[in-house]
Amino acid sequence: MNAPQRKTGPALGIWQLAWPAIVTNLLASLVGFVDTKIVGSLGAPAVAAVTTGNRIYFILQALLMAVTAGTTALVARAWGAGDRDEAEHVTRVSLALCAGIALAVSLPALLFPHPLASVFRLEAHTIDLAADFIRWLAPFQIAFAVHFALGAALRAAGDTRTPLVIGALTNVVNVGLVYGLVFGRFGMPQLGVAGAAIASGIAFAVGAIAFLLLWWRGKLVLRAGSSGSWERGRVRRILDIGYPAGLEQLVWQGGFLVFLWIVSLYGTAPYAAYGIGVTILAFSFLVGFGFSIAASTLVGQKLGANDPAGATRSGWRALRLTLIAQTAFGLVIVVFAEPLARFMIDDPEVVRLTVVFIYILGSVQPLMAIEYAMGGALRGAGDTRFPLIAVFSGLIGARVTLAILFAWCSLPVEWIFAALIADYIVKAILLTVRFRSGRWQHAVPDPVRAHAVEPEPS
Repeated sequence: MNAPQRKTGPALGIWQLAWPAIVTNLLASLVGFVDTKIVGSLGAPAVAAVTTGNRIYFILQALLMAVTAGTTALVARAWGAGDRDEAEHVTRVSLALCAGIALAVSLPALLFPHPLASVFRLEAHTIDLAADFIRWLAPFQIAFAVHFALGAALRAAGDTRTPLVIGALTNVVNVGLVYGLVFGRFGMPQLGVAGAAIASGIAFAVGAIAFLLLWWRGKLVLRAGSSGSWERGRVRRILDIGYPAGLEQLVWQGGFLVFLWIVSLYGTAPYAAYGIGVTILAFSFLVGFGFSIAASTLVGQKLGANDPAGATRSGWRALRLTLIAQTAFGLVIVVFAEPLARFMIDDPEVVRLTVVFIYILGSVQPLMAIEYAMGGALRGAGDTRFPLIAVFSGLIGARVTLAILFAWCSLPVEWIFAALIADYIVKAILLTVRFRSGRWQHAVPDPVRAHAVEPEPS
């Protein structure tokens, strides 16, 4: 057993792990805000097109989660137990699996972008713009997968600063290229919505190259290492833990597709308002996601060090900090909802609906904080099945069901937006009850068995 050279194990605090992840997410959110502002200058159809394209690619994230949830749990446990070799083996397998998934997803996006964009009943011009966005972003999905896999592994080992630095590099490249390629500045062609996709793709490629160079040269806490990672038992453990998280994300993204499809029935303005509202409020819930990463890491590491009481304390502390942060951010955004919406787009109806959406989603920031903190803690413990149950109950059982009912009753689109309140109430209750029960502590076998490799059949 090769102990880690850098002590980032169970004694590391929530805040020490969370702040780089929070800054990374805030930078990404700021870039998303700027990108939406730039694209918003082209009008509501352009915003709706980018919202559609991004939603299609979020399905890739769902599949990657099927790998990286297992990666996070197993790397964190191995690191907490002082088994660096196992953490590096898991990382190599995760990177290869994520790259393969990205390649498989990029092919239909390249070949059938228009049918994918047509899932939403938008205007013909908007669908054409969305298809262009999907097509141009497709070749860069492997770069996104590298970000996802290596970032998850490093955070699980306690290194949240390297993803911050590379994320900052990616964001700087993104903003400069989006401005240049959308408007035709700096000697670049004027490509509109397609330019936004190309800019994001190139930025991810730059970041992926930086990740791979550092990893291959041994500059990260997790090294590229040697061969021997592809043992059947290890791969199965990653997927056994990860597939419920992947199903959770598929349910999540599928539910959102249905929800957005219902919103699209009311026209382009509500659809664009949803995209802008989520972009603005991302400043709040991406802070929560940073604490979720910290909760996953510390819970997994403490369980790997055979400290279930410490894992429990880490989960509750993450919840307290997440509640404070998201409630504060949400309140500020709600107070400034109208000027923020007007800054993003010059369309009175889109602005009005964006403000309504921000009021609704802003009001549930404390509930969203519970979902992030408790869900992150459970996934870090390897208890990935229960978050799947919670998401299905909240998103499908509450939000989508109510949205269909409200649309069937011909209620205004504001009622459709309001259906999400029930979603977050259900998830917050279920996840809190599960964490309080303590059953998550036994979701994965003890560290010795967790790191064992199943022998090949004779």
